[in-house]
Amino acid sequence: MHAFCILAVSFLISVSVKSFHISTRIQSRINHCFAQVKCNPSEAIDSSELDSRRDFFRSIAVASSVAIGYDALTPSVVFADDVDPLTPVYFGVGCFWHIQHEFVEAERKLLNRNDDQLTSLTGYAGGRNVDKEGRVCYHNFQGIADYGKLGHGEVVGMTIPQSAIGSFAKEYFNLFAANGNRVDPLDLGPEYRSLLGLPGGSKHPSYKEVEAAAQAKGFKLLEGRGNDPDTLGKKVVWVMDSEKFPFYQAEVYHQFHNDFQSPP
Repeated sequence: MHAFCILAVSFLISVSVKSFHISTRIQSRINHCFAQVKCNPSEAIDSSELDSRRDFFRSIAVASSVAIGYDALTPSVVFADDVDPLTPVYFGVGCFWHIQHEFVEAERKLLNRNDDQLTSLTGYAGGRNVDKEGRVCYHNFQGIADYGKLGHGEVVGMTIPQSAIGSFAKEYFNLFAANGNRVDPLDLGPEYRSLLGLPGGSKHPSYKEVEAAAQAKGFKLLEGRGNDPDTLGKKVVWVMDSEKFPFYQAEVYHQFHNDFQSPP
């Protein structure tokens, strides 16, 4: 079964990754990530939750819906230092496919990172619960560790220098539509709520920069308490303490897709 999954994932990546250039090192990590499987490879996507992006993968994802530990795809980022430590953060607003694309481009633009140094990965965060085995998974017929039922939202996690958090926050708030809504408003429910995660939440040293970026776009930041409701039409963003509400990396087939939202 694992051999079939590897073939399926390789096919998924080959047909979906157009604007991303996946380096040999990243491709190798993807092909060998099954050592850290967390979700059942036989799980299928729940058709009651499908939208257009999910329909695209319905026939293939049955064999490849595998969630993995973060280390499996973690690239070799530049080293940290005491003055400007590398900091894990996450951002979410609607479908995580488009958001990952934008933050990969931000890593390239703002940090001059090459393909081997990219850290932006799709995942889940903001929920109070995991299943008894510590899993958080995409929707599946068996209802195993369903991220929506566990209270999580779709996010993109990354590791960036602390000094860059303010710049990445500006990129994040630029992702909203002119009316303040997410660019995919037909994706409904708390799984698509707007949220961001910092170590310590509002107590993080860079929080003021994030708050300034939010206010510049007319948004209000609210303390997230986990399992928070949708934010559509409210111009609010939940701020999570990522030490209490950590990032859970999504399945392989949710990684490194083309940009489906920006104008041509």
